[in-house]
Amino acid sequence: MELFPALEIGWLNGWILLALLYLVFGVLLLIFPKDVVARLYEYDRSRLSKRQKTFNVIRELLGVVCLVLIIFTPMRTGTAFFNTGIALFTLGLAGFSVALFDFKNRPPDQPVVRGLYRVSRHPQILMLFISVCGIGIAIGSWPVLFVQILASLFGHSRILVEEHACLEGYGDLYRAYMKRVPRYFLFF
Repeated sequence: MELFPALEIGWLNGWILLALLYLVFGVLLLIFPKDVVARLYEYDRSRLSKRQKTFNVIRELLGVVCLVLIIFTPMRTGTAFFNTGIALFTLGLAGFSVALFDFKNRPPDQPVVRGLYRVSRHPQILMLFISVCGIGIAIGSWPVLFVQILASLFGHSRILVEEHACLEGYGDLYRAYMKRVPRYFLFF
């Protein structure tokens, strides 16, 4: 792991893992029914406070920084960090895909409470976080990990808005679900 990894254009950079992540997500979006894809992006941004909008912009900017760092940082193949990173990336990508199928298979008038949603109220976000952290470890970049963690902290306010919308939409069903299932796997 390096604090200041060399950034360069190359064929064996982190972009390969990033491309795989986007490819899997893109294929799933293409095979899912249009109404399911629309529900994935159902998000009332008008409800965001000024502070939440600012946090959302900061999160998005940090995401761009993270993408640039990943794209231009070479992978450190053959190291323990690389193998650990690939394992985390694979776990995150598989979990993300499973969470998307869990979301797809729920009735539209009920909250998602099956599959990975039994252990986390936001498994898609959690699994994407694990995937990107895996990429950061595979390329041996502390800055990627730091930026990803920072972006996730700023993204927390968006999650609170989503949960509020779910409470309004599903009422007591979602309230009971919130009592049973932690927000981020082990953390309430």
